[in-house]
Amino acid sequence: MKSVTLPLSKQDVSELKAGDSVLISGTIMTARDCAHKRIIELLDNKKELPFKLKDAVIYYAGPCPAKPGFASGSCGPTTSARMDSFAPRLLDCGLGAIIGKGEMSQAVREAIVKNKAVYFAAIGGAGALYADAIISNKCIAFDDLLSEAIYKLEVKNFPAVVAYDCYGGSIY
Repeated sequence: MKSVTLPLSKQDVSELKAGDSVLISGTIMTARDCAHKRIIELLDNKKELPFKLKDAVIYYAGPCPAKPGFASGSCGPTTSARMDSFAPRLLDCGLGAIIGKGEMSQAVREAIVKNKAVYFAAIGGAGALYADAIISNKCIAFDDLLSEAIYKLEVKNFPAVVAYDCYGGSIY
């Protein structure tokens, strides 16, 4: 297992290969379909985003409410292909990495290579495991979307696999 500390430098990304198992530590943002739609609308209207895209990591997930004494409830990945229409533009704007579940389109793979980014696959059905890796959780935008709002998570030893590397390699 490789330890990965966020934010990732281009050098860090260049050392990751499809199939590598990693433990991710640092700041990640959650965003699902509705949040992505709003981010694109903000970009289209040249308005300020709720977080900087440059080198950010977006986790395609929506955390469940936390039980007392915990930072987060279950927080498993959603199907990444649902964000295929948004991901290339966000990668072109500097997004450094994506965490999600399953394959993404050829356009996303090409944008990952073009922008020297990385796509990490998380395990579907392991939301409780991922909740254990979340050490803080705060809603930072679009709170009206509830679980689809954007949450800023601090994670420690969040397990994932490099699904697409910056060279075009794929586990799929």
